[in-house]
Amino acid sequence: MNFSQLFFIILARRKIILLTLVVTMSTTLLISLLLPKTYKAVATLLLTHKGADPITGVVLREGLMSRDIATQMDVIKSSRVALMVVDQLKLDQNESVKEQFEDSGDESNIRDWLVAFLLENLGVEPSRESSVIRINFKGADPVFVAVMANAFANAYQEISVRLTVEPSQKAAVYFTDQINVLRDRLKAVQKKLSQYQQEKGIVNVDHRLDVETGRLNELSSQLVLAQGALMGATPGQDNDNLGGKGHSIVTNTLINNLKVGLSQAESKFSDISQKLGSNHPSYAGAKAEVEKLRLELNRHIRATSHNAIKREAEIRAALEEQKTKVLALNRARDELQLIVREVEGAQQAYNSAMQRLNQTSLEGQSDLSSVSLLDPAIAPATPHSPELLLNMVISVFLGTILGLGFGVLAEMLDRRIRSAEDLMEVLQVPVLGVMEWGAPKQRRFQLSLPFLKSRLE
Repeated sequence: MNFSQLFFIILARRKIILLTLVVTMSTTLLISLLLPKTYKAVATLLLTHKGADPITGVVLREGLMSRDIATQMDVIKSSRVALMVVDQLKLDQNESVKEQFEDSGDESNIRDWLVAFLLENLGVEPSRESSVIRINFKGADPVFVAVMANAFANAYQEISVRLTVEPSQKAAVYFTDQINVLRDRLKAVQKKLSQYQQEKGIVNVDHRLDVETGRLNELSSQLVLAQGALMGATPGQDNDNLGGKGHSIVTNTLINNLKVGLSQAESKFSDISQKLGSNHPSYAGAKAEVEKLRLELNRHIRATSHNAIKREAEIRAALEEQKTKVLALNRARDELQLIVREVEGAQQAYNSAMQRLNQTSLEGQSDLSSVSLLDPAIAPATPHSPELLLNMVISVFLGTILGLGFGVLAEMLDRRIRSAEDLMEVLQVPVLGVMEWGAPKQRRFQLSLPFLKSRLE
């Protein structure tokens, strides 16, 4: 079938096509007029996520905006928001609503029935490449749909604050319990530190350790000197004359004076022994003087040696005692440092928990919302549906398609020769000429194809 054949078919079946178009348009017009009018109110919200949060200081990354808007749309269409709308408007207490619920025969409670009804007529649309969300509500009453759209916008603003505040409030309760535990732990370790310092008598362990270490070094130096005093005479002295005693003997003034006196007495005794006999009184007196000085010198030498040995032993004992004290102080310092670090750790944990508690408490008391009502919904003046003009345009298009379809179908059921091409197609012979004659209505000669085929057979 070529275009010319189709044109002749449409021209021949124009009554069917026009009738189908008229019926379709009339039906569409009638249905559009009979359908109940539905109104649609729209409230526009703006999600303000730019910049840092005034409480936490957290900055939302741009990559999260699209997912965040999708999340907020799901929140708006949640049952919790719908229940807040029911509670705010007290719909479950309205008598007409109760009557409608009873007439519906729903077995659930009225609140669940209202939630399902509201969500069924609620629509949420995001704007492209922006943070704007449109909340629309459809219904038969223009005032009612505007009230419901604004109610959903207000409920969403409130729920956005609650969703931010509730986790902070729960966290604040948790941190409060933890702070009590951390405070008790801090008090316990501080008490342990105080008791340890009292038991060990430590005020400043580092200062006391320095003092005790200095004293230990001093005792070590004194021990070296005491040991040096017992090692022998100083260089240049005659050890035999000193009786093999140490340097402390050489440096003793009394012993040196006695040595000088003994030397003088021995010289005097030597002179007298050369001049006088052993029976002479002067000889006996000089000899007695020498013996007396020698005995005195030996006595002082023995006493000095004994004192030096005793002092060296005392210094050595004091040194050992000081070593024990310094070692004990070192162990006490190590234990004290462990306790101090434990106190510092408990203090740091307590301070961190207190800081988080202050922050979460501030967040839990905040009523700041990231949602702003950009344009409130107003009662629409014209219905949203049915749209008469749009429906009529669609009916024209649909009626034309249906009319063409019915016309072609009618032609297929009753095929006729309407042109020379149809005759050539049926007879499979060339057409020598086309003869037309005038008629009152200037009609073409038309034959039914089944009739023509029967004649040819």
